[in-house]
Amino acid sequence: MRKKIDINTWIRKDHFNFFNTFDEPFFGVTVDVDCTFSYNEAKAINVSFFLLYLYKSLEAANHIEAFKYRIINDEVWHYDQVHASATISRPDGTFGFGYMDFYNDFSEFKTEAIAEIKRVENTTGLIPASSGQNVIHYSALPWLDFKSMSHARKFSFQDSCPKISFGKVRSEGDKKIMSVSIHANHALMDGFQVSQFVDGYQQLLNQNIKQLMPG
Repeated sequence: MRKKIDINTWIRKDHFNFFNTFDEPFFGVTVDVDCTFSYNEAKAINVSFFLLYLYKSLEAANHIEAFKYRIINDEVWHYDQVHASATISRPDGTFGFGYMDFYNDFSEFKTEAIAEIKRVENTTGLIPASSGQNVIHYSALPWLDFKSMSHARKFSFQDSCPKISFGKVRSEGDKKIMSVSIHANHALMDGFQVSQFVDGYQQLLNQNIKQLMPG
């Protein structure tokens, strides 16, 4: 479900009108998160660390209203929930785009995500996900401990989906640290909302998942 925002009465009216005219309205930051707890949690319950940290990032994003705003035909829409459009690596070194719905129950998210990963792995080409606007564009670079990132962009296409990328997990003493890049459309949010996401994500990385059923 989605609803249209009345820009004329929106608190971000001036910000939206200003940044929405930019050829490149996206801004980005790269931060480190401490993923020690979740890294060990994934091993303890024998699940994919990637799926666990992806799930927790979606949970964090769905708690921030700005991450659920999208620009469609110069109108701002608010979605009830956002999902994942993620790059899935294949053994041959290529990747394809996959679509993963967010579910509050991790076990349900895990089951559907594993099926989508297998589907992409067993096909060729990019397979553009018919995911619509209510997604976050995700990518993982587990081979690189990056400090910054930029994204390929087609400026003729009006894009307002946040882009989140995860880097290589590195050890610092007894801690596991991971770089996370967040790019967002400045017409829809500022650094404050990105900081809310980072803080919320770190809290979730430090906690057990709410629900996990065997299997």
